[in-house]
Amino acid sequence: MSDTWNITAFKYAERNQRTRRDSFLFDDDHAAPHDMDYYIWLLESEGRRILVDTGYDRSEGQRRDRPIETPPERMLADHGIAPESIETVVLTHLHYDHAGALAAFPGAGLVVQEAEMAYATGPCMCHDVLRMPFTGEHICDMVRALFAGRVSFVSGSTEIAPGVEVHLIGGHSRGLQAVRVRTRRGWVVLASDASHYYENFLTGKPFPIVVDLDDMLSGFKRLLALGGTPSHIVPGHDPLVRRLYPSTSGGNVVTLHADPKPGVMGPDGRALQG
Repeated sequence: MSDTWNITAFKYAERNQRTRRDSFLFDDDHAAPHDMDYYIWLLESEGRRILVDTGYDRSEGQRRDRPIETPPERMLADHGIAPESIETVVLTHLHYDHAGALAAFPGAGLVVQEAEMAYATGPCMCHDVLRMPFTGEHICDMVRALFAGRVSFVSGSTEIAPGVEVHLIGGHSRGLQAVRVRTRRGWVVLASDASHYYENFLTGKPFPIVVDLDDMLSGFKRLLALGGTPSHIVPGHDPLVRRLYPSTSGGNVVTLHADPKPGVMGPDGRALQG
């Protein structure tokens, strides 16, 4: 059995009415526009499929005024992947935009960090500012899945399949985990919200939604240790990802096991062109 995987990113939504104030703490150019993409990630190897995060559904998009372009499950179906055929979903964390479409994958086993489930159902949720990125019904979906025997808990770092690892990072959310995947170009780290943008981890600039700032800053270094080079780290929401990697479907489906395009990112990761 091969331990080498292909990774496909699907951009299902975007927010273009944002500024750098929404993306970075202590930024000097806080009023400049700063767009955000929303992704899910599909891992494939010899007929095996693992989905990383579910995205959110249309009703959640309407509730938060963040409309969806194409529902994540529809993007997968258009790619030839029946949503009900997904056997495993790794949830990097339980914020609405990463665990907001669990109902679309009713047969999947769900992999989540113990710390994240405890956080999302514990006393921290008494604080409005910490509760804001979560949606109660999504957490109820997780509890229902737990009692249906579909949830697997991990604590820290572990291998969930040959060539696929999860690593607890924290910071943005208490149990946030990154996913490390072996590909033909080496290990690729799906940072998810451990680094929303390349600029977060490359410059050490924190994202404003944070439960533990020290964990977030330490997490930037951890990502580099896991990936080896910046070109092997894929941030969770950066539109630049669609410029760096080969894409199809109008630029919304991106191949991450391919090498980044030359001239956009230098070998040290510092030659990024936004």
